[in-house]
Amino acid sequence: MSWSRDGSGGPRRGYHHGNLKEALIQAALNLIAEKGAGGFSFADAARSAGVSPAAPYRHFRDRDALLADVAERGFILFADKLAAAWDDGKPDPFAAFERTGQAYLAFAREEPSHYSAMFEAGIDRNATPELRRASDEAFSVLRRAADTLCALAPEGERPPALMVALHVWSLAHGVASLFTRNAGGSRSLPMTPEELLEAGVLVYLQGLGLPVHQR
Repeated sequence: MSWSRDGSGGPRRGYHHGNLKEALIQAALNLIAEKGAGGFSFADAARSAGVSPAAPYRHFRDRDALLADVAERGFILFADKLAAAWDDGKPDPFAAFERTGQAYLAFAREEPSHYSAMFEAGIDRNATPELRRASDEAFSVLRRAADTLCALAPEGERPPALMVALHVWSLAHGVASLFTRNAGGSRSLPMTPEELLEAGVLVYLQGLGLPVHQR
C-alpha cells in the first residue's frame, strides 16, 4: 500500500494500482446499499474508497462507467446462479424451471446492490461490450430453459421460445421488484414471493398448452 497526500497537506492512505479498482467497486456497492444507485457521486465513491477525487479516473471514465462495471459483475454472478439452478433441466425441466425462478428471486434478495446496478441505475446494457456479454449470458439461461420446455409441446403447437423467455423474465422481474426488492412498501401477500412466481408461471405455461407436470 502506498501513501499520498490530499490537498490539505495531510497524509492520506491510497492504493497501489492493482487494488484501487476493487476498492472502488466495493465502495460503490456499499454506497448503493446505503443511498441507492442514484444517490452518490463519483467523488463520494472516491471518498468511501479512501482515495483522492482524481484517483478513480485511472480506471473509470465517470460514475456511470463505475456502475457499468458493478452491473457487469452482477450479471456474471446472476448468470452463474441461474445456470446452477437450471442445471440443464435435470432431473425434470419443470422442476428445474421452478428452481431457476427461485434463484432469480434469491439473487434479488441476497445481492441488492448488484441488482440495483443491473436494473435500477439506468445503465445501458450496451455501455460496454463486457456488460452486454454478461447480460446476454444471464438471459441465455432462461432462453435455454424456454427452448427445452417449448420442445415438449407437439410439433406445430410450440410457442416461440424467445417470447416465453421474455415473458417469464418479465414475470420474475416484476415479482422481485414488487415483493422482494420493495417489500416494505408493497401490498401484503397471502403467499411467499416464490409461491406467487410459481403460480404465475404455471398458469402462463398451461395457457400456452405446455404439458406442465402437476405435483
